[in-house]
Amino acid sequence: MILNHMVDNRNGADILNHMVKDNVRRLDRVFHALAHPTRRAMLWRLTGGARNLSDLASPFRMSFPAASKHIRVLERAGLVRRRVSGRTHWCRLEAKPLAKASDFLEKYRRFWEESFERLDDVLEELKAEENQPGRA
Repeated sequence: MILNHMVDNRNGADILNHMVKDNVRRLDRVFHALAHPTRRAMLWRLTGGARNLSDLASPFRMSFPAASKHIRVLERAGLVRRRVSGRTHWCRLEAKPLAKASDFLEKYRRFWEESFERLDDVLEELKAEENQPGRA
């Protein structure tokens, strides 16, 4: 009798482990894609709506194949969806992976915010001790 599929089924742990690894890989691909300034600029341009690949490449003075490689990295990260219509490659932003990256970074923002608040408290204590009468 299996009471809890994930606990009682040894294969369940493998399934969960693959899910975690897959999520980590997806997040890694997003950060890899965002690491290049050209790809970040291309994404920013897509916030205004779908654009063709030639239009995305034009500010960077790069060839179509070079721009296509950048878009391929963005596609693998799930950040861009490409649709080919004749000879035109249309690209549009897929923002969902950005939300996952933002959630990941939010944890660190809270950590640093709390750390700075603790530092502020320590500095206030030191100022108060310094301002006490009789301290040189």
